[in-house]
Amino acid sequence: MTLKQRLSELVRACFAGIWIESYEHPDAIAELASLCRDEDWQLVTWDIERGLRAPNGAGVQVDANDPLAAVRAITSLADGETPSIVVLQNFQRFMQSAEIVQAISRAVDEGKQRRGFTVILSPIVQLPVELEKLFVTVEHSLPSREQLLEVASGIATETDEMPVGKQLDAVLDAAAGLTRYEAEGAFSLSLVRDGVLAPSTIWELKTQTVEKSGLLSIHRGAETFDSLGGLDVLKTFTRRAMLNRRSDGQAVQPRGVMLLSPPGCGKSEFCKCLGNEVGRPVLTLDVGSLMGSLVGQSEERTRQALAIVDAMAPCVLMIDEVEKAFAGAAGGGANDSGVSSRMFGSFLTWLNDHQSDVFVVCTANDVQRLPPEFCRAERFDAVFFLDLPGREQKDAIWSLYLEQYGLETEQRRPKDEQWTGAEIKSCCRLAALLDVSLAQAAQNIVPVAVTSAESVDRLRQWASGRCLSSDQSGVYRHDQPPTNRRRRVSTQPSSN
Repeated sequence: MTLKQRLSELVRACFAGIWIESYEHPDAIAELASLCRDEDWQLVTWDIERGLRAPNGAGVQVDANDPLAAVRAITSLADGETPSIVVLQNFQRFMQSAEIVQAISRAVDEGKQRRGFTVILSPIVQLPVELEKLFVTVEHSLPSREQLLEVASGIATETDEMPVGKQLDAVLDAAAGLTRYEAEGAFSLSLVRDGVLAPSTIWELKTQTVEKSGLLSIHRGAETFDSLGGLDVLKTFTRRAMLNRRSDGQAVQPRGVMLLSPPGCGKSEFCKCLGNEVGRPVLTLDVGSLMGSLVGQSEERTRQALAIVDAMAPCVLMIDEVEKAFAGAAGGGANDSGVSSRMFGSFLTWLNDHQSDVFVVCTANDVQRLPPEFCRAERFDAVFFLDLPGREQKDAIWSLYLEQYGLETEQRRPKDEQWTGAEIKSCCRLAALLDVSLAQAAQNIVPVAVTSAESVDRLRQWASGRCLSSDQSGVYRHDQPPTNRRRRVSTQPSSN
């Protein structure tokens, strides 16, 4: 439902107090103006610079710098018959005044009788407790693909400037999540730079826009599954889940996977490779950046970040070390007044109910610190355990990084019984950095399976029988150390 349709319903139902949450005030006002023209209703807008003004530019005799006078004018503009709508822009800045809060409360109460409507237009919802029951909130959503296509058509008006087919889909994917104003700027820059609407330029601006919010970051590297050794079943499962389409044309939307392993086994690297493998951007959600100093700010920033994720679909969302990100949620959040628990609850609700095409990848080193409901069915498609690599996987990882760092492939390799993929990479990097042999570089490495042997073994014991194996079909079983076990590489996804 569009903003225009929603506001039409609310005005007809005589909701005299309406709060519109929007970052695009000109577009929101344009939809309101269109509604009022169609219905022959009166519309007046206020901002602190120009005061009260009608859409045709005519001013109303009110002191521009006096927000209290603007609120008092709402009742005088209503005639009791034709709906009169007064839009107060960025009015949340004046809500600390007791006089203004009281005046708004009176205007809303009298507006129900005189058909005068108080509309506050703001990028955030900050209602004083006195007004919470008097206002209904409406979200002005980010533009859909159809609306972005309409914006693009208005910018790319010359022949051959507008791509077609898959290239047009790539352009719209790149613009998803931008406001209308940001999309116009991105399309215009693309035409100036490339002569045609091109995804690369749009992605450049989109990355800057998303990271400027401080809530999310976008990874767009060149890594693919070919640059990641092992994890064959996990690779096949995720690729097939995201790219497979049923023959009857019905689309079954994938949800995501939960990855559990000791540190250094390739969880984060897998997430980065997955995006390029399936042609989607990888968004990284840093839960720590959502924390705010004001009451309710953390929860609001969480909802805002998830709204951006929904708007940028199709995409991959990565939450690294999720058990640390929501620390305190399992214990009731006593140390932070329940903020972690409320943020975690918002995320769980979104994870279960979201309809956007977002593939969620959560990684953890200690899933026991998470509440049991986090990993239940229908929150993730599968929970995988990534163990220390076996012999075949280690050989593949050695070959990969020896070539990447330009090292002699025939030289003697150090003993790697307890090594992870990250430690193999570190050995190759140190050998190239220090210009020494692999054996000498290995003297600087103490594997995590030795320094944290107890926690690694405890993690394996917990995962045994509870998680799917990332390297061979079926449920992971911790029956013997990986150093004595040769893993079978499967080309089929797990049936579990």
